Amino acid sequence: MDAGTVADSPEAAISRWKFAVSRQYQHLLDKTTPHVLRRWIASSVVGFIYVLRVFTVQGFYIVSYGLGIYILNLLIGFLSPQVDPEIQDGPTLPTKGSDEFRPFVRRLPEFKFWYSITKAFCIAFVMTFFSAFDVPVFWPILLFYWVTLFMLTMRRQIAHMIKYKYVPFSFGKQRYNGKRASTESPSLPVD
Repeated sequence: MDAGTVADSPEAAISRWKFAVSRQYQHLLDKTTPHVLRRWIASSVVGFIYVLRVFTVQGFYIVSYGLGIYILNLLIGFLSPQVDPEIQDGPTLPTKGSDEFRPFVRRLPEFKFWYSITKAFCIAFVMTFFSAFDVPVFWPILLFYWVTLFMLTMRRQIAHMIKYKYVPFSFGKQRYNGKRASTESPSLPVD
């Protein structure tokens, strides 16, 4: 076999095509990175389409419950610091006003949080087209259990935030931009 036939094999062509598609997909993801509000609006639309699909079909409540648990797990990662202060293997969060300023670094960054939620809604939407995933269940019990789980989990997370004095959101926080240079020019004496 010569090198020309190996390079032109169907496996090599499929591999090149997969690489080109994944590269184009990554390029599109990279272009969406700075557009936070637009990304979340698009995810909300995808979520609304999923909810509409489940409502019109009147089924797939187990899929919705699994999706809710997955999103709750993502939310906990989004609200948690990258280094847990209880473990203290790395740098800790500042607890006093005299401590050095360290920005809040999430365990799950916003982009990955958005991407995972959007991907989960898309997968759940596709699952609604297969009857194997439509397990008959009394959905109010699942909803009650999920709400209870959400409340207990958030209570624990908020208690953790209060105990270690961190806020995972940047709005309303003081920003440290360094020293400002004076914009006024020195006044000259007038004769």
